[in-house]
Amino acid sequence: TQMAKAPSTTDNIAPINVSFQTLTMSEAAEAPPNQETKQRSPSEFLKSVLGRPVKVKLNSGIEYRGVLASLDGYMNIAMEQTEEYVNGQLKNNYGDCFIRGNNVLYISGQTKR
Repeated sequence: TQMAKAPSTTDNIAPINVSFQTLTMSEAAEAPPNQETKQRSPSEFLKSVLGRPVKVKLNSGIEYRGVLASLDGYMNIAMEQTEEYVNGQLKNNYGDCFIRGNNVLYISGQTKR
């Protein structure tokens, strides 16, 4: 006699594949123009701001403003022409800036620098 196998809760669950693509600035320049009225995914937003001015706010409250050079799936960020703001006051200017993704609260596009 054979015993029937109890159904597993994972039998009906399909794996979810999530991937992020790091784009170069030239690839980002080829991205479609920003359309404010259309809903976009976070991935589409990030592709649209590559190579453009952004504001990155950290969990600590410090803000960095500069040109988004690249980012990866862990939200690690490379920026150029970066300015550091603490409590709204400009504190430092950096040529290049690298930010570890787990410190990022949000990334916001800027209309101008």
